[in-house]
Amino acid sequence: MNIVVCVKQVPDTESPRKLKADDNTLDRAAADGVINELCEYAIEEALLQKEAHGGEVTVLTMGPDKATESIRKALAMGADKAVHLNDEALVGSDALQTSYAIQQVLGGREVDLLILGSESTDARTGVMAAMLSERLGWPQLSMANKVEISGTSVVIQRQTDTGFDKVEASLPAVVSVVEKINEPRYPSFKGIMAAKKKPVETLTVADAGIDASKVGVANAYSAVLDHAEAPARAKGQVVTDEGDGGTKVADFLASKKFI
Repeated sequence: MNIVVCVKQVPDTESPRKLKADDNTLDRAAADGVINELCEYAIEEALLQKEAHGGEVTVLTMGPDKATESIRKALAMGADKAVHLNDEALVGSDALQTSYAIQQVLGGREVDLLILGSESTDARTGVMAAMLSERLGWPQLSMANKVEISGTSVVIQRQTDTGFDKVEASLPAVVSVVEKINEPRYPSFKGIMAAKKKPVETLTVADAGIDASKVGVANAYSAVLDHAEAPARAKGQVVTDEGDGGTKVADFLASKKFI
């Protein structure tokens, strides 16, 4: 069983985040980078499937040099190897371009199952699994909170607003997972040391056969045209209750059009 997990490094939600002034893209150097939270659930699910069915888990990341930190954590969790797509030509690529680039990396590789988190905390588009499914011609099983593999088939329990759906497809397939699917393991000291010796294949745009004119901020299908920093938080208003506190609060809420 050859399982590939798409992993994205995102700015830590606890760090200040901002867009760059020159091209309105996310300034990834301005914030601490961490593995996207839902990607950790995807990694854990891949490891559980490997433990159940054998094979190997490959982590696939598209990002700058800094993304190596997230690759090493995924390897320390138990992934066997990693592929790092790293090229300045990719900077500012939107979801469509990213799906194209990942498809090119996967082309020619033997993959039984591709697992992703259902969305990332920076873009929150939630479309990557569907785009890769379309480009690869593989069935997509989305919002999985349980995955079972039997022979050449995969069955998921899909989380919905009203309960669960049971969805089945043949392999190879693309599966996106939600946070309720498992509890990601912490890297052990042994895992951290072993990760240093695990292979990481670094690819450029040319290495992956990617057409540079189809990626990058200058060729993006979507773009941020302008942005402004959020204003500083204004000082709060203190209401002293002298028997009319309720009226004062109501008047304040009405002035802000909350009521």
